[in-house]
Amino acid sequence: MNVNVSYAKSYSYWFLLPAALIYGLFFLVPTLASFYFSLTRWTLTESYFTGLDNFIMFFSESSLNIGLVNTVIYAVLTAGLKVVVGFLLAVMLTSELRTKHLLRSIIFFPTLISTIAVGITFSNLFHPTMGAINNLLLQVGIEGPDWLGDVKLALLSVALVDVWKGVGIALVIFIAGILAIPQHYYEALAIDGGNAWHKFSNLTVPLARPALNSVILLAFIGGLRSFDLVWTMTGGGPGFTTDLVASIIYKQYQGGFYGLATAGNVILVILVSALAFPLFRFLSKAEVDL
Repeated sequence: MNVNVSYAKSYSYWFLLPAALIYGLFFLVPTLASFYFSLTRWTLTESYFTGLDNFIMFFSESSLNIGLVNTVIYAVLTAGLKVVVGFLLAVMLTSELRTKHLLRSIIFFPTLISTIAVGITFSNLFHPTMGAINNLLLQVGIEGPDWLGDVKLALLSVALVDVWKGVGIALVIFIAGILAIPQHYYEALAIDGGNAWHKFSNLTVPLARPALNSVILLAFIGGLRSFDLVWTMTGGGPGFTTDLVASIIYKQYQGGFYGLATAGNVILVILVSALAFPLFRFLSKAEVDL
């Protein structure tokens, strides 16, 4: 009997082997290789061990401090807006609104569009003289700014486009979380005389906390790792004002400094982990305390 149970347990582990091989081959091996190559000066054919020289050189980059600050600001701004806008839209689109299904599709549609295509499109829309946005503002007597050329507006402009494109994912998660709340809670609150605000603050927000936590974490990590939209719209400019850590790394690859760029990738992984894990623990603790 014990032999059969032991055999059954070991037999079940064999079903994990294909997934474990894929995970090891496509995640663990490249990750360990990245850590090794970050300590070398390498090309496609050879490598030389240099120790921590790449990390020292990367931190000496004049644009890195700007990139680190921009990355955190961008992540906080985009995550915050996706959470707030996505949650309010989800509350609206889980109500008795007659066109809610159509509106859900419209809001989710931008997530299906290529990020590069979105970046190119909005670069043209934000053009200071020929862009549709400034031309529209001009029709009502407002002279629009240089959205992507003004050092005070460039990062914010890209962040707003990121929110427009990504809020659909947040919306879907929020809708799933809100629809999972048992309706008899709302019925009981209505019997007790609760109004719409009481339903929102006392039921919807607390009971949708798992969905809120998921969106906060995913949006924040996505903001820290963001690259393609920023690079397509501004290339890190004007100057270094929209440079993120990922765009600084890409510039090193462009310059042929592969070891230096790999060290930057390792730093980015550490940065994301250092910010995301404490946030995850805080959100998990808040969810349990609730």
